[in-house]
Formats: sequence, C-alpha cells, structure tokens
Amino acid sequence: MVRHKRDSELTEGTNERIAKRLARVGLCSRREAERWIAEGRVMVDGKVLTSPAVNVGPAAQIAVDGRPIPEKQPPRLWRYHKPRGLVTTAKDPQGRPTVFDNLPEDLPRVIAVGRLDLGSEGLLLLTNDGALARRLELPSNAWTRRYRVRVHGRVDLDRLDALAEGVTVDGVAYGPIRARLDRQQGENAWLTMSLSEGKNREIRRVCEHLGWPVSRLIRVAFGPFQLGNLLPGAAEEVPARVLRDQLGSEPERPAPRRAAAKKPSAIKHHANRRRTP
Repeated sequence: MVRHKRDSELTEGTNERIAKRLARVGLCSRREAERWIAEGRVMVDGKVLTSPAVNVGPAAQIAVDGRPIPEKQPPRLWRYHKPRGLVTTAKDPQGRPTVFDNLPEDLPRVIAVGRLDLGSEGLLLLTNDGALARRLELPSNAWTRRYRVRVHGRVDLDRLDALAEGVTVDGVAYGPIRARLDRQQGENAWLTMSLSEGKNREIRRVCEHLGWPVSRLIRVAFGPFQLGNLLPGAAEEVPARVLRDQLGSEPERPAPRRAAAKKPSAIKHHANRRRTP
C-alpha cells in the first residue's frame, strides 16, 4: 500500500515556501497562491496540497490546475498605459473587461504593481516576478505616485495647500499630499497631486471631501518610472540599466522593446496585485 506524504513532510531538505515559488514565477500573488491551495488547485510531486505551510526545492514538480508551472525567468518590468474602463484584476465577478484581457500579445504572464480603479488611467507597472512586485510596493521606498487630476468646481488654493499637512475623511487619516492648481477653466480645473502613501481611492475621496468631484484621474509617475508618451493600451519594457540604477542589481535581460496595444476583444489570462488610488 502506498502511503501519501503529509504536507509537512514535503518541507524536509527544501528552501522556499510554495506560495513564494508561485509568486516568483509570476503566476499570482502570495495571497492568491494561498487561496489556490485552499481550493485544491496546487499539486507538488503529484500530491494535492491542503496547506500553504509547505517548502519546496528547485527540483519539486509543481502544477496548478494540472499544468506544470513555468520555469523561473529573470525579473523583468514593463510600463503600461492603462486605459479607462478596465479593472486591474485577473477575473472580475461582474464580468467587466480587465487589464489582463487586453495586454499586448507579446507580453509574458505578468502581475501588476499596485492597482488603478476602473475609471482611472495612466501608468501601471507590470512584472513577471512576484518578489520584484513586492519590492516595488514596499512603503520603505517612499516612492511618490504623481497624478494629473481633473475636478469639477472652483479650487480654493488655501484648502489645496493645506493637504500638505494631511487630512482626515470619514475617520480615515490620509498622509501629506502635495498638490498644485495647473489650470482653472470655468467650473473645471486640472490639478497635479503627489503622494507616497497611496490608500485605496485616496485622491477621489479627498477631492470629494473638498467639494471637487474627480472627473478624470491619470497616474503619470510611480517613483522613478514615468508614463511619458506611452500610448493607451501599449507597454514598454524598462531597460535593465534603469532597474539596476533604481534597485541596485539586475540580471541580464533581452533588449527593451515597445509592444503595440492589444485589441479589446482579445482575451489573455494573467494575475493581479494590490490596490492603489
């Protein structure tokens, strides 16, 4: 009679948590990997896992939904211009179109660094490596997210300047926001707003609190990475030297290239990450 190994027995002589391995090959976040395990979708050496408390070694045979996971690839990073009307998630319960359904065809499986909501647009970073995504999102980076924001209403400069001291909205304390008025046109205005904390829907909630509802929100920078002249729906790989300069080290990678936007009707499944404003 063949005795099946307990999950804990798989930890002997191994060196990496299964959720971390799945994230590192770009399949999903660690949190999502744990959910997949709970759903019985992950196998190691032919055994369905029941707990994420499992370490695996380089020779482990891992499959998700019966398919072997891809081999670990060198970390890569892309700038992507997210159009309005797409959600930053792998699958939407409401059936709305997602970022990952509409990426350029020549991108590998990627995950997003942060999120932009359905009505927001602009710079979204994508990577094939879960560890790199977590590193880019670390609060210790204190990287500034910069947005161009169109609001309805006449902007009070004193109230706008006061955001540099932080603001509390409906019991939620938001950190300092650097904001300036770029242009007031009748009952509409364009602002530039910069923040480093990035709580969910922060800019929209703060502006609504001030009586200036947001009609357009465009992220133009995430730390040192800029949207630039990237067209909506297009992606461009960040050169290896730029990652090396910004993060301190970077493996050899192919030369960067720009990918054309993908037609909205094309479908491709990818994974997702956490939220940003």
